[in-house]
Amino acid sequence: MISDPREAFLAPYAQMASESIGRLWSEPEHPFRSPYQRDRDRIVHGTSFRRLDGKTQVFLSGKGDHYRTRLTHTIEVASVSRTVARALDLNEDLAEAIALAHDLGHPPFGHAGEETLNRLMKDQGGFDHNEQSLRVVETLEESYPQHVGLNLSHEVLEGLKKHHRELCNPDGMRYPSPSLEAQVANIADEIAYYSHDLEDGLSSGLLSQEDLMGLELWREADEKARTESSGTLTHAGPRTYRKFVLRCLINREVEDLVSTSRSAIDRSGIQNVMDVRKHSGRLISYSAELKSRNAALRRHLYERFYRHPEVHDTNENACRQMETVFADLMNHPEKLGERTLSRRNSDGLARVVSDYVAGMTDSFLRSRFKNLE
Repeated sequence: MISDPREAFLAPYAQMASESIGRLWSEPEHPFRSPYQRDRDRIVHGTSFRRLDGKTQVFLSGKGDHYRTRLTHTIEVASVSRTVARALDLNEDLAEAIALAHDLGHPPFGHAGEETLNRLMKDQGGFDHNEQSLRVVETLEESYPQHVGLNLSHEVLEGLKKHHRELCNPDGMRYPSPSLEAQVANIADEIAYYSHDLEDGLSSGLLSQEDLMGLELWREADEKARTESSGTLTHAGPRTYRKFVLRCLINREVEDLVSTSRSAIDRSGIQNVMDVRKHSGRLISYSAELKSRNAALRRHLYERFYRHPEVHDTNENACRQMETVFADLMNHPEKLGERTLSRRNSDGLARVVSDYVAGMTDSFLRSRFKNLE
């Protein structure tokens, strides 16, 4: 295993690349890149990663130049993951790789698209974008002639199993918790998702600053922003105002996460990464106070933004297009092409169609629908 001199500066309970369980298909080590650096590069160079640029975050792709896409969200999650991992002396490369892969399985049209595919697949095991992200990197990406998928390290795959109650090593050992780096990437997703959706909601006019002032978290960030700007925020334009307040809000989230997690790690008595995996609860967490404030923020976003007619109705219309395209492919599987259809016998037609539709960008799916009219 390649020796990474930076490991000498990591905490003893960090996941060392030199102690990786390895890959399903063994490979020679790279002369100057650690396994997790290679995983990151495989993800970034993959077809599924590029497609994220054309997939909805909240607003349909193409709705506006400045709204976030699934790709920009992913990059922001990776950024927060690296910051938190470094502050806790964890493996930044592993946290970043997990963050970059966490949404590879997301279908077009955001969560409305996921709900649609889950309904269409209810008799074939359903659809979950977390499980689909695993399927993408383990099976659907085609980068190597020796094997299917990207052959990522066990620890990256472990980090993508967000909702698995029990995890398992290749040797059969079962344990309740993933690495701390996986836990960091999971919460970084939440920080980026809700914080940056606030900015898009304000930019669109669907959220108002006046309503947000009713939230403790926003009021606190607003006060911090005004203090840090030495009064100049009062004269700033609306774009500068919201960006600076959100900067303070994200800092608040990250600082609380680092402080609370560090205390939890110290109290737990963990000494190594195996202690982390055997620990019954997650150690990367917010304080109780911030959890409560985040819950209020989530409720506000769902009530005032995600369910707003301009968002909800538009996405629902797009999902009806998804249903039509899905049904057409089920009735005319030859449209999938020979390469995609080659998995029909092993996976079943519905799962193959689901894979194909989930991989589409918003614009590609709309184009397929238009051709059916």
